[in-house]
Amino acid sequence: MAFSSLSSAPLRSVFNLLILSQPMNSNPYHSPDPSLESGYAGLKLAIGQCTPVPGEVEQNLSLMKGLAQEAVGLGAEVLVLPEMFLTGYAIGATRVRQLAEPVDGPSAGAAAAIARDLGIALVYGYPERGGSGAVYNSAVFVSERGDLLANYRKLHLFGELDREQFAVAHEPPAVFQWRGWNIGLAICYDIEFPEVARYLAEQGVDLICVPTANMVEFDTVAELLVPARAIENQLFVAYANHAGADARFTYGGLSVVAGPSGPLATAGRDAEMVLATLSLPSLAVSREHNTYLSDRRDDVI
Repeated sequence: MAFSSLSSAPLRSVFNLLILSQPMNSNPYHSPDPSLESGYAGLKLAIGQCTPVPGEVEQNLSLMKGLAQEAVGLGAEVLVLPEMFLTGYAIGATRVRQLAEPVDGPSAGAAAAIARDLGIALVYGYPERGGSGAVYNSAVFVSERGDLLANYRKLHLFGELDREQFAVAHEPPAVFQWRGWNIGLAICYDIEFPEVARYLAEQGVDLICVPTANMVEFDTVAELLVPARAIENQLFVAYANHAGADARFTYGGLSVVAGPSGPLATAGRDAEMVLATLSLPSLAVSREHNTYLSDRRDDVI
């Protein structure tokens, strides 16, 4: 697999690239963080743009392990994988029901073991069987110790296939802390709604991880909408897409890590590992100079 890392130089990028030794105490969005006081400022994040094997959980767990090993070799601390990674996306309602597992199911245990053995946090999508028997399009964040930190069910179902395969969720996006970062989860179509990213920004999120299965005809999501969400909310977004095709769809690739000044690292169409280093101090600087949230006229609109 190829490796891609791309430095951005769009508008006001100086604020995204500047590294400070001290937190910005006057920052209205993000209070001083313990990780900054201890000297931890950077987070090396990898996106594993790949082609999961439809309906083959064991093969996809092997793929996860291989991608995690590659990411660790590149120095990554967290690996973000696509939507429905464990089973493939367009496998049909019957197969989804057959392969769905509870959040603490056997595949979750296998993924936790990979994270723990390799020392890398994982984000990946899977079909979750809820307590009522309903099946949700879900994503989890598993720490490098193998601990489940968040489980999120997709709120916005896209098109006929999503609605055939999955139940509608009713809980807001997951928000949690990991290694001094405030992190939120969203899935694919969710990030196309500005309200989702704005909700997470209002919860103090620094990074949104977005497993996705976006088709080739919707390239504008990765190219325009994801960077816009990062800029207008002054946070990072890691958007991890499928590559290749299954029996129903051709996926567009173009996975992207975007920051408060725009794209930081991007993928092409094919299977690829994307790497970016994210910085809380640089985020604080950018937020000081780009005060979108505090300048809103929510007293009027």
